[in-house]
Amino acid sequence: MEQKRPDWDEYFMEMAELARKRTTCIRRGVGAVIVKDNRVIATGYNGVPKGIKHCSEAGCLREQLGVPSGKMHELCRGLHAEQNAIIQAACMGHAIEGGTLYCTTQPCIICTKMIINAGIKRVVIKESYPDELAQKMAEEAGLKIDVIESK
Repeated sequence: MEQKRPDWDEYFMEMAELARKRTTCIRRGVGAVIVKDNRVIATGYNGVPKGIKHCSEAGCLREQLGVPSGKMHELCRGLHAEQNAIIQAACMGHAIEGGTLYCTTQPCIICTKMIINAGIKRVVIKESYPDELAQKMAEEAGLKIDVIESK
């Protein structure tokens, strides 16, 4: 039986899916991988900062306050997967300018602004997210966003 070799986008998206499994968010798991020259630079998943109780222990602030998805991102104990991947790259001293970010969910406006300023040129997503401002700013900045088909 012949095994189908995944293309680069499929390969790195599977890594993002693996990172997603580490999430500590009880509402939505997200994974991210930053790649440059087909080499993994950093990974991230959404969850609380180091040393902070996970939401499974402390409860979800967004649920407690009735905050709808896609609104008031600052009202959350956690960091997004994209933020954690960018932070990990910075902590390790790895340049990500010109790279590609693979993310299981389309980045929100906060993450989109960080991605633009980090110099990432392409984002590959698996699921969309209801954030029109993020889409508009990505387009204005020339940030290429590709959707990978779920298989």
